[in-house]
Amino acid sequence: MGCRQSSEEKEAARRSRRIDRHLRSESQRQRREIKLLLLGTSNSGKSTIVKQMKIIHSGGFNLEACKEYKPLIIYNAIDSLTRIIRALAALKIDFHNPDRAYDAACFGRSSEYHLEDNAAYYLNDLERIAAPDYVPTVEDILRSRDMTTGIVENKFTFKELTFKMVDVGGQRSERKKWIHCFEGVTAIIFCVELSGYDLKLYEDNQTKDLLAQKIRRIPLTVCFPEYSGQNTYEEAAVYIQRQFEDLNRNKETKEIYSHFTCATDTSNIQFVFDAVTDVIIQNNLKYIGLC
Repeated sequence: MGCRQSSEEKEAARRSRRIDRHLRSESQRQRREIKLLLLGTSNSGKSTIVKQMKIIHSGGFNLEACKEYKPLIIYNAIDSLTRIIRALAALKIDFHNPDRAYDAACFGRSSEYHLEDNAAYYLNDLERIAAPDYVPTVEDILRSRDMTTGIVENKFTFKELTFKMVDVGGQRSERKKWIHCFEGVTAIIFCVELSGYDLKLYEDNQTKDLLAQKIRRIPLTVCFPEYSGQNTYEEAAVYIQRQFEDLNRNKETKEIYSHFTCATDTSNIQFVFDAVTDVIIQNNLKYIGLC
């Protein structure tokens, strides 16, 4: 009886050790798996960042992948033309000026009818895009806009870590899905369109690179009446940054790292993502007591 119990105890001890090894292995695996949740309103640049991760960490876009974007890019160009034509009538801007001054007037009031920020890029290159043998470039793809619906996951490996980047639709109707994505999240990347300070949400009625242009024409006080700084990119950007950082109620335990980026600039996004990864690695080292 004693020998049999001793044998059972040994087997139980072996099972316990196997479970402990499995738990340690699983814990190490989970620390190497990084879940990044991309949040932000529509047109904040989330999907562009996902494309940049594909370029930087997943081999980019081959010829066939580039061709798949052709219908979307042509649609973006036609959609921009349609919005401008409708806006000319709605804003009572003459359509017949041979010097195309109406274009400038209409573009200058684009916040009144929600013209996509890729409009000038595509419309200034319509001849190339309309060519029968047109194949989109990587820059064309990065500029393209398609509404994200549902949840899109993108996996890649970097610095011996496995990343799962989750992009969730930014429209108001999609935001109820955000709560279901928070489980197991390592970090949240919240994207904000800096140049959207004078815009309404698209669903209400219809960025670093654009803020510098817009701030010279439209003062920040249209959105922040209490703003007393200069209408320069530097001062306006810092002010907007503080509006978000001041919402952090747990500054001692939850850190916010802010970066000003241009989502279509690959080298800029790579620099920012390297910085994000370094912070995650440092936090992992602190967690296991090595830092």
